[in-house]
Amino acid sequence: MSKSATSKRSPFRAGAIAWQLAQTFWVGGLWLLHFVMLPALDRIGLAPMLVEEVASSLRPLMVAFAGFCALLQAVLLIQYAGLGRLWRDARAQLLAAVIGLVVAFLLVRFWIPEALYWLNFSYLLLAFCGLLLVIQPLPAKLAEGRAR
Repeated sequence: MSKSATSKRSPFRAGAIAWQLAQTFWVGGLWLLHFVMLPALDRIGLAPMLVEEVASSLRPLMVAFAGFCALLQAVLLIQYAGLGRLWRDARAQLLAAVIGLVVAFLLVRFWIPEALYWLNFSYLLLAFCGLLLVIQPLPAKLAEGRAR
């Protein structure tokens, strides 16, 4: 009796799907907001102050959502890799940087809201860390490679 492709299931399949979904939402959301939506609002002729108001209200929400998704990815990575070899993993280092940038962005926005340069810099650095995380291999791919 031959086995079908659907009977061979990876134990990390649900985690890999959750990893990809969370990563798609937060990295894609950050890039979409900054490089597509805000320039489109500016291009269609909205007043610059209105575009800045939209940006100042949506950026913190997107950054907080990115922090939540990065925490979810960190939990999944800890579940996959364990705590022992976690810090040697580039994904763990990128997720730590993302969580640190989220905390820094939200604290600066709360205590020093007029520091627009730092807020924009941390937002773009957060988006860049997300882009670097996208090109890293999935934890499930490594688990499948080790099992063979």
